Amino acid sequence: MTLISPSAELLRRARRVRRGALDLAQCSDAQRRGALEAMAAALERHGDAIVAANTVDREAAAREGLAAPLVARLKLTGAKLAGCIHGLRQVAALPDPIGHRQLHRQLAAGLELERVTVPVGVLGVVFESRPDAVIQIAALAIRSGNGAILKGGREALNTCQAIVTALQDGLASSAVDPESLDLLTSREEIMALLQLDELVDLIVPRGSNAFVSTVQENTRIPVLGHADGVCHLYVDQRANIDMAVAVALDAKTQYPAACNAIETLLVHRRVARQFLPPAIQAFTAAGVTLRGDEQAMALGVSEAATQEDWGQEYLDLILAVRVVEDLEAALDHIRRYGSRHTDVICTDDEAAAARFLNTVDSAGVFHNCSSRFADGFRYGLGAEVGISTQTMPPRGPVGLEGLVTYRYRLRGHGHTVAPFASGNQHFTHRDLQGA
Repeated sequence: MTLISPSAELLRRARRVRRGALDLAQCSDAQRRGALEAMAAALERHGDAIVAANTVDREAAAREGLAAPLVARLKLTGAKLAGCIHGLRQVAALPDPIGHRQLHRQLAAGLELERVTVPVGVLGVVFESRPDAVIQIAALAIRSGNGAILKGGREALNTCQAIVTALQDGLASSAVDPESLDLLTSREEIMALLQLDELVDLIVPRGSNAFVSTVQENTRIPVLGHADGVCHLYVDQRANIDMAVAVALDAKTQYPAACNAIETLLVHRRVARQFLPPAIQAFTAAGVTLRGDEQAMALGVSEAATQEDWGQEYLDLILAVRVVEDLEAALDHIRRYGSRHTDVICTDDEAAAARFLNTVDSAGVFHNCSSRFADGFRYGLGAEVGISTQTMPPRGPVGLEGLVTYRYRLRGHGHTVAPFASGNQHFTHRDLQGA
C-alpha cells in the first residue's frame, strides 16, 4: 500500500465530520433517538432508488466476474432493506450508552472523582461489498454520538451513495448535523484517511486478511477489527449425531459468505463412522464441496485436503474435514489454525464442553449451536460496526458499548496536591452511592 497525502478536499470534509461529531456528542438521548427514526423514515422514502442503484451495481459486478462470495454480500433487495430499517429502529430503542457513571469516588473531603462514558469521536470504517453495512454503521455511530467517515467497496458504490444520500436527508430534518456522516468513493482516499490521526479516532477495516493487516501497519490511528474468519465446529465423541449434523449444516450453508460461517469441521475418531456418512449426505445435498484428511476420505469425503485448507477462509460452499484423536487434538488444531473468531463444540458431555469453552481463545465459543449466531443483531446489540478478534475489549460483535470510551472528571474546591504529598492531608478514597 502506498500512502497518499490527504488532499485539501479530504481534509475539509474530515474537519466537517469532526465538527459534526463534536455537536453530536452534545445531543440528548432523545435527539439521537429522533435522528435514527428520521434516518429510518428517509430510507423508506428512498427505498426504490436504493434498490435500483443496487441493481446497477450487481449487473456491473456480473459483467466484471466478481467472486461469488462478494456478489452474495452485495445484494440488497427490498426485503433486505426493510430488515435493515427494522434493525436501525431497534438500535434507536437501545439504552443510551453515553453518560453512564462507572465510578463515583470521594478522594478527600470536597474532592470527587467520576468516570463517565463518552463518544469515541470520529470513526473511519472501510468495508467490502455489503452496502447494508452503511446503515448498520451509521445507526450505531449516531446513536453512540460518533461521527463516521465511510468507505464501501467499489462494487457497491452506487448503492452506498444512494443510502448515504437518504441518511443525510433524514438527518437534515433532525437535531443532528447531516455532516456527521460522509462517504469516500475512491481507493486513494482510503490511503489518505489512514494519515488523519488528528481528525479520526478509530479505524474499522472490514475486508481481507491482507487488507486489514496493511491498514494496521500503515496508520497511527487505533485499528479495531479482524482479518480472517476461520471458524471451526468440533463434533465430540458424545455428540448427538442428528443435532450435530443440523448445527454443522446451518453453520456452513445458512450464509457461507459470512465471516462467522464454519470453514473446518473436526470430528472425534470414535464418532466419525456414525457422524460422517449422514453429514456427507447432508452437505452434498446442499452443494457443499468437502475436502478431507485420509481418515475422512476413507469414510466418504471425496476430495483430499491440503495443508493450506486448514487455515483457509473459503467464504463459499467448501468445507475442510479432519478426523482428530480426541478433544485435546481438536483444541490443538484450533489453536494452530484458528483466527479467534468463533468456534463451536457439539457434545452432551458437560465436562468436555466446559474444557472447550474455557480453553479456546476466541471472541465467540459456542456449545451445541451454530456459529452463525455470532452477530451483533442476534446478540441483541441492534447491529454491529464490525467484529473484533483482538484480546482486549471490545471483542466479538462491536455494538454501541464498543463505540464509547470514558473520561475521568474531578471536581474540587481549590484542592492542591502539596498538602497530600506532605502528609498534612489524607485521601479517603471512599466510593459514593450512585457509582
